[in-house]
Amino acid sequence: MKTVTASQEVPFPSGVTVSVASRIVTVTGPRGSITKDFKHIQMEMSVVEATTDEEGNTVDGYVKVDLWFALRKQLACLRTTCSHIANMITGVTCGFLYKMRFVYSHFPINVTLNGKTVEIRNFLGEKRVRKVELLDGVDYERSSDVKDQIELRGNDLTNVSLMAAKIQQMTNIRHKDLRKFLDGIYVSEKGAMDPPEDQ
Repeated sequence: MKTVTASQEVPFPSGVTVSVASRIVTVTGPRGSITKDFKHIQMEMSVVEATTDEEGNTVDGYVKVDLWFALRKQLACLRTTCSHIANMITGVTCGFLYKMRFVYSHFPINVTLNGKTVEIRNFLGEKRVRKVELLDGVDYERSSDVKDQIELRGNDLTNVSLMAAKIQQMTNIRHKDLRKFLDGIYVSEKGAMDPPEDQ
């Protein structure tokens, strides 16, 4: 059965500007700008700017997403789209951090950054060099205080999480007993970074 209308709002704080043009959403904040295209979803998007109420308090602006005569699967897209926009807002204010740890029983995994390419060597003692290209807006860093750990940072959650997944999938074990061979590079911690002190 079709739902006549469904709408959801995504608030954004002061210091962040959101613009919508033909379902292309651009979010700009202290850490930079992110643009995403939602043209493949038939819905109406509008931006309501921040206002001041009768008592003089500032009311945050919000992005309003409306969906008309939607079926069940189309209704699910409403929440998904709002989650994407909320993650964009978090990204330009705080940013996202993924921490990955090396797991090995005998052969130490060696990971280096060569230009824009992450190179994984000595995985299970293999001579093959596994290479993963860094995605746009993702920063790679080797942890100085923790042994065998790398950190991936960025504003766009899609790119940061995809980069972590690509590195993890590069160390998939094949043709061996997965209960015994647990070597690999795995995500140990993930989430939004702490916002800057001046905010």
